Amino acid sequence: MVFVIVYGFPKWHQLDDYTFEDYISDFHKDYSYKESIERQKIFKKNLKDIKEHNKDPVFTWKKGVNQFTDKSPEEFQRLLGLNKPLLYLQKALYKGHIWEPLYSNAPPSSIDWREKGIMTAVKDQGTCGSCWTFGTAETIESYYALKKGTIMDLSEQQILDCTPNPEDCGGTGGCGGGTAQLAMDRIMAMGGITTEWQYPYTSYFGTAEKCKYQSNNKTQNPYARLSTWTRLPVNDQDAVINALATVGPLIVNVDAATWSHYETGIFNGCNRTNPDINHVVELVGYGTDYWIVRNSWSTGWGEMGYIRLQKDLIAGCGVDLNPQDGDICNGGPLTVEVCGTCGLVYDSTFPIIGQ
Repeated sequence: MVFVIVYGFPKWHQLDDYTFEDYISDFHKDYSYKESIERQKIFKKNLKDIKEHNKDPVFTWKKGVNQFTDKSPEEFQRLLGLNKPLLYLQKALYKGHIWEPLYSNAPPSSIDWREKGIMTAVKDQGTCGSCWTFGTAETIESYYALKKGTIMDLSEQQILDCTPNPEDCGGTGGCGGGTAQLAMDRIMAMGGITTEWQYPYTSYFGTAEKCKYQSNNKTQNPYARLSTWTRLPVNDQDAVINALATVGPLIVNVDAATWSHYETGIFNGCNRTNPDINHVVELVGYGTDYWIVRNSWSTGWGEMGYIRLQKDLIAGCGVDLNPQDGDICNGGPLTVEVCGTCGLVYDSTFPIIGQ
């Protein structure tokens, strides 16, 4: 069987004769005999769904095989890493402030911060639910580059290991989930965040470690410092557009439960009635009818690590019926309103770089 391989993996239109053996080879999978039988069942079911989806001309996006094609929906859900992004108690617990739009004229029809030279390469969180650390570190990297003119990979592992989470905000902490706001508060308390090479990412396979960060250690000096962080008004699409146009990329919370096999196109496959916020990503731009989102699942996923989400003229809203599983800390309300495709405009923040 012959493929024209793009970026090392077959694309959606090259899957007619694709087999489990091809998948094992392409994605370097290694199973025991017993696990192989179960993984093959899951793979075949997912591949059938992928092919059926791609044959339907109604859809504006395509599915493809990737590192998740041998995973069950339950396994994929555990990888997302945002279990209770705190909104209800954030005003009491967090140190940020609400942003007031600065743009007085009509915003541009499109913006893409990837073109501005402030983005590091797409990363891979692996099987750890550490999206909250990646979305935070990546956005701080962008703002540091905007202010200082230097691009540097910052340490997700420092955030992961050194951020206590006694209120279960965004999950149980570490690979069990957290929030960007919690991460930024902790970075300020630690005096800053060091670089990736000084405190490398070691939790790819799903295990966080004890905090090793020492601000007075010459090999772990803070590289970037935050003076504060800013939250946009909740569920305000105009504020999100204005912030992207005038300030920079944003850390956003989304419902990514249906993203597992996204490959290309403008995605609109989320639950609009009852979205369940469960993932942290970086919003880096928009076009006329789409948002540009940077994910942390490697360049082998989506459009080289990015996804375009449908952007409506007016953001539709749904109700998260399970906020304790997807949207609220301990003691929060029973339901919350969530707006935008996949809840994208629900809760957005950006860091303020210190001196």
